[in-house]
Parts: sequence; C-alpha cells; structure tokens
Amino acid sequence: MGKQPVRMKAVVYALSPFQQKIMPGLWKDLTGKIHHKVTDNWISTILLLGPLVGTYAYVQNYQEKEKLAHRY
Repeated sequence: MGKQPVRMKAVVYALSPFQQKIMPGLWKDLTGKIHHKVTDNWISTILLLGPLVGTYAYVQNYQEKEKLAHRY
C-alpha cells in the first residue's frame, strides 16, 4: 500500500488591471458629503476650525509685525 498522489486545485484571486474599483463610493459626490457632514454637525465644525483658523491668523499677524519691527 503506497501513497497515491492527489491532484489539488489552486484558487488564485487577482485584481484585473482593467477593472479596479476600490472604494468607488468614497469619491462619488465628495463635496455633497462634506457639505452634509458640516451642516449636520456645524457646532463641532466651528469648535474644531475656530481655534485652528484663529491660531493661523495670529501667527501670520505676528510674523508680519516681526518683519516690520525694524522700521520703527
């Protein structure tokens, strides 16, 4: 009683280079989705973006004053 070789079928999965749609719904109507999220959560948006925009404006103003400080 010897061992008999058994043929096994292999399954190979691959993406076709002609049809690669990875997360197609993510990019569809992106501006509409962002608008919807902002309008639904406008308080959270203001609380997030307010300090960021304020800090950026402060830094820009400070740098401009520093550049002009030698003139006085």
